[in-house]
Amino acid sequence: MKSKALITLLQDGDIHSGESLAQSLGVSRTAVWKQIRRAMDDGYEIATVRGKGYQLLTPVDLLDSEDIARDIAPEIRARLRLTVLDEVDSTNAEVIRQWQAGSSETPVCIADCQTAGRGRRGNAWLSPRGENLYLSMGLTFHGGFAVLDGLSLVLGVAVANALEKLGADSIGLKWPNDIFLPDGKLGGILVELQGELQEGVVQVIAGIGINVHMSRADTVDQPWTSLASSFPDQKWSRNQIASAVINAVHDSVAIFADVGFRDFRAPWQSRDIFLGKDLYARGGQIEGRGAGIDETGNYLLATDDGVTPVRAGEISLRVRA
Repeated sequence: MKSKALITLLQDGDIHSGESLAQSLGVSRTAVWKQIRRAMDDGYEIATVRGKGYQLLTPVDLLDSEDIARDIAPEIRARLRLTVLDEVDSTNAEVIRQWQAGSSETPVCIADCQTAGRGRRGNAWLSPRGENLYLSMGLTFHGGFAVLDGLSLVLGVAVANALEKLGADSIGLKWPNDIFLPDGKLGGILVELQGELQEGVVQVIAGIGINVHMSRADTVDQPWTSLASSFPDQKWSRNQIASAVINAVHDSVAIFADVGFRDFRAPWQSRDIFLGKDLYARGGQIEGRGAGIDETGNYLLATDDGVTPVRAGEISLRVRA
């Protein structure tokens, strides 16, 4: 976003003269006008006040790497390589590129906009500019692939904990990787493996998307919500949310790597939006009532023939109409 420096100056909502903006940006007043037009093309509403200057009417919540880093715990921050971008194809893809470039630090990528954001099963993830949080972390585990059992559920608990500490409530988790509020889907988690298992080391990219300010999504075909619309009395900062999520994910993953999934089973089940509901799986081949998760994170369906586990990556659960 080439107009970011301009928006930073205007974000206080006051009227700024073209001359003062030109001086601050080190450009001509004509160049300021061009940046104003470019920002308006990006979706910002800017009023021209005759004889006085320009006023930004659109509320903004700009990403800032220094603000994000400031609220990350020092012992965590020391091991991170934090990258904050205006635009990227996919934050998950950027983490992979950093690993391929030989980064020895824990890569974390956050973007204002994704042009090719991905969700589960290859679905596109709507990633409008300036509205939501798109964050990916590179995680490293030691052991076989079995050590990852339940990881997406652990990440869901971590994100829920972070948001609750910031003032959200009634957060639910939908197996295996979605974050919900009573009004609809709030976010999602995409876990991707990087490369092959080498000498017992498993590299994983955890992609996390959270709707923060989004107020319109014409292409989304399911109920959804955002933090700002569900909690309008709360001021939501993407920088603050990013820091909280990074801290929570780091701490949760450290526990998970040490003791496995066991400590996360109860907190996940306490937020289970499927519990007790009539569900079907495998295209309707299995029907039953939601019965929580087992010790490795498989979902349990109570059927007429007993309790049947459903494995992540095998199928999706749907509520029976």
